[in-house]
Amino acid sequence: MTAVIDERAILLDSKERVSGTTSVRILLVDDFSPCRELASLLLQTQDGFQIVGEARDGRDAIQKAKLIKPDLIVLDMNLPLLNGLEVARQIRDCSPASTILFLSANSDPEMVREAFHAGALGYIHKFDAVVELVEAAKAVLSGKRFISHRLRKQIEHPD
Repeated sequence: MTAVIDERAILLDSKERVSGTTSVRILLVDDFSPCRELASLLLQTQDGFQIVGEARDGRDAIQKAKLIKPDLIVLDMNLPLLNGLEVARQIRDCSPASTILFLSANSDPEMVREAFHAGALGYIHKFDAVVELVEAAKAVLSGKRFISHRLRKQIEHPD
């Protein structure tokens, strides 16, 4: 008889051990693969950060969040099938312990407010990812709100 490894059982483990330390398990959600790749490269430079899944659309993001139960979900606003706001709302139900950080090119102050209302703890503009993604991830994982500097200026001074 052939042994079958249940990948779901492996993925459902809330924390994995990497080099003897507990790692932060991250799901990346963006329909544009270069953005997922950049986020992956930036986050994996940090000890204890591990990319455990990727999704290209809203429905796939929800399914993977249910299955993996990641610690952090880096989520784009503009996704095929379901937008990021709806994805965040549904993830709040299916994986409530997951922290949501939006990484989006959408800089509309109302969308930023809606993202926080939908359950996100952070929102950064894609143009600021290289400088702010790691800082934002660490902040939201520690329970702090984070808004990228570019967006904070727009929200505070909406000329």
